Amino acid sequence: MTDLRLARREVRVRAPGKVNLSLRVGPRDIDGYHRLGTVFQAVSVYEEVTARPAEAIRLTVSGPAADHVPLGEDNLALRAARLLAAHTGTDEGVHLRVTKAVPVAGGMAGGSADAAAALLACDAFWGTGLPREELAELAGSLGADVPFLLSGQTAVGTGRGDVLTPALSRGEYHWAFGIRADGLSTPRVFEEFDRATPDPPVPDLGSEVPLLQALRAGDPGAVGALLHNDLHDAAVELCPDLVETLAVAEDAGALGVVISGSGPTVAALGRSRQHALALAAAMTAAGVVDSVLTASGPVHGARVLAGSDGL
Repeated sequence: MTDLRLARREVRVRAPGKVNLSLRVGPRDIDGYHRLGTVFQAVSVYEEVTARPAEAIRLTVSGPAADHVPLGEDNLALRAARLLAAHTGTDEGVHLRVTKAVPVAGGMAGGSADAAAALLACDAFWGTGLPREELAELAGSLGADVPFLLSGQTAVGTGRGDVLTPALSRGEYHWAFGIRADGLSTPRVFEEFDRATPDPPVPDLGSEVPLLQALRAGDPGAVGALLHNDLHDAAVELCPDLVETLAVAEDAGALGVVISGSGPTVAALGRSRQHALALAAAMTAAGVVDSVLTASGPVHGARVLAGSDGL
């Protein structure tokens, strides 16, 4: 085992961001977390985590807005590595290099993607060989979105969003994402939701049946019409300029527009890859975003990349 580990000089893992096609927020449980009902789609905007030899567990981050990423105990990739080491009794170090592409504090789960990628990268690098089901259990203790970003594709999330049921989805969906340089704090958005909605109902997954049927049929128009986010008003309250961004995307002919997760990223669904590019261009030309991305979904969750050493 030691010789095999020494041969592994580098392991690279890629994990996607996500968009919530629907997000319904219920009351807080006694653990302080809200009860959620959500339909996730993983999209082709990726975080990459590279594991390399080191005497201790350490982290560096590069990419857009890397200077806004915490490097201490709040960093999910670092927490993932330490959790896996403690769970498996590993005393080896690792240098995790995170290369970001998912917007920071943008509602697309970049930090959770880092955690999912770090779990998989460290498991491969250290040769701990945990089954995916056990990695998923660890992922759930790190954050509600982390288990989904291990599996990817399309899924229904309940509980805190971490109890997953795969959903059948046909076809490819093409997105334009309008990004703001200043992110939104997820806890602040939920606090605003609580203030404005003191007694929300428990999410009813029956509400998602039309959306799930549209996904099974591969009908982007129907999916676009059914996009939903209970955090919409809270995000707009904290970032009023989102109203204009949403309007520009709608006026440009998007099949549907939704604030992604807790925001402030605006996700606009296009008719095609070319239309998604046109939606991105419209948001840029109107000056209602700081930058744009285009992506498609659904895509796989965290995967070890070909060419990783020793694998």
